[in-house]
Amino acid sequence: MRSALRSPRRLRIEVLAGLVVALALIPEAIAFSVIAGVDPRVGLFAAFTMAVSISFLGGRPAMISAATGAVALVIAPLVASHGLDHLIAAIILAGIIQVVLGLLGVARMMRFIPRSVMVGFVNALAILIAVSQVPYLLGVPWLVYPLVAAALVLIIFFPRLTTTVPAPLVAIVVVTAVTMVFALGVPTVGDEGELPRSLPTLFVPDVPLTVETLRIIAPYAFAVALVGLLESLLTARLVDDITDTRSDKTRESWGQGASNIITGFFGGMGGCAMIGQTMINVRASQARTRISTFLAGVFLIVLVVGLGDIVADIPMAALVAVMLMVAVGTFDWHSVAPSTLRRMPRSETIVMLSTVVVTVVTSNLAIGVVTGVVVAALLFTRRIAHLVDVTSVMDEDGTKRYVVDGPLFFASSNDLEHRFSYVDDPERVVVDLSRSNVWDASSVAVLDAVQAKYRARGKTLEIEGLTGNSAARHDRLAGHLGVGL
Repeated sequence: MRSALRSPRRLRIEVLAGLVVALALIPEAIAFSVIAGVDPRVGLFAAFTMAVSISFLGGRPAMISAATGAVALVIAPLVASHGLDHLIAAIILAGIIQVVLGLLGVARMMRFIPRSVMVGFVNALAILIAVSQVPYLLGVPWLVYPLVAAALVLIIFFPRLTTTVPAPLVAIVVVTAVTMVFALGVPTVGDEGELPRSLPTLFVPDVPLTVETLRIIAPYAFAVALVGLLESLLTARLVDDITDTRSDKTRESWGQGASNIITGFFGGMGGCAMIGQTMINVRASQARTRISTFLAGVFLIVLVVGLGDIVADIPMAALVAVMLMVAVGTFDWHSVAPSTLRRMPRSETIVMLSTVVVTVVTSNLAIGVVTGVVVAALLFTRRIAHLVDVTSVMDEDGTKRYVVDGPLFFASSNDLEHRFSYVDDPERVVVDLSRSNVWDASSVAVLDAVQAKYRARGKTLEIEGLTGNSAARHDRLAGHLGVGL
């Protein structure tokens, strides 16, 4: 950030990026307020406080956090049944939960999300961004369509002239100017809802501090906390890949929580990282520092409070074009190329498609990602379950030796019990596990069962070759699992 402050070119990029993001945030924050069932100012205040606070507290520079659709969907039933005060209390509790989870190291769980899920996440995100713009293209005056087309042309071709000013900002300014000069009757930002006329003030929810209140808000708070962390950490990882830099995921986790607490006490509906707006900031506008995130929040509140009448005249057609280009740029087209699909293992494609389908059907990125991880885990387990091989040889002293090759765990050890010739084997049998590892109690239980079957026939089974953790695990559990007793 210090280098950006010393570089006029970089500072200009950050400032203009913040302005573009602020303009795009306004209609979305209003739309998410409608989804949640609250006044538009609740979503706009959340966008302002989240963006400003996360710019200081977050662990991923240039990532945009504000009111989001995922959080709006979670809290909508609570607003409908108990009102705004319970919503704010739930957001504050969600922030506390996120801080605790962040300090406990929940960010480290990101390592268990495979690349195919990430690809599905990105592609589903692009589809959702594009689909979310469809309502602004249906049942509207025909002039909307040429305006959207003109904005798309500007966004695509203006960078060939110069990259000094972000193309999305140029498109917004030009299309707005055209509609104002020619007095074109098209939908504008002002049609989405009334903009606030004052700054947010301290807000303490008027709810009784009782166990009953906790019972009401706790389920929603946990849902907001988990959905918010999942989307934020996935977005941070995506920005890491785009910028070839690393972020502090633990700091981002508790930073999201702290930002939600602050947002709640200023009457905001809470939120998390916004993938679409982050892509505008990082990919379309090339921002890289916290300055753009901070200025996005500042510009937003200045625009809606100080320049609300002008902002209200921005045609939705311009913002739709910006979001459509973000969707196109976000989608991983290489992942669906025929050459890629031919090379990719079928299981990887299934994981990617399941993530996309579930996310698009539910309109919930968190559910889609969890589904993708579960499918990936099941397919991985199925694949490695067949990697265990058992061969047998007869030693010179008449001992039957079984050599087990491959990892032993609950899936791969299931049929191990049937790989031995209990009746025909000699008095002494050895199971050599020097090429294997015992990963869980299920495998120890199977080995106990095999040993019990030989013992029932008056034969001796010896297990050898275990080392390290496998040996320690077997010694600790063998004979204590109630198998063959």
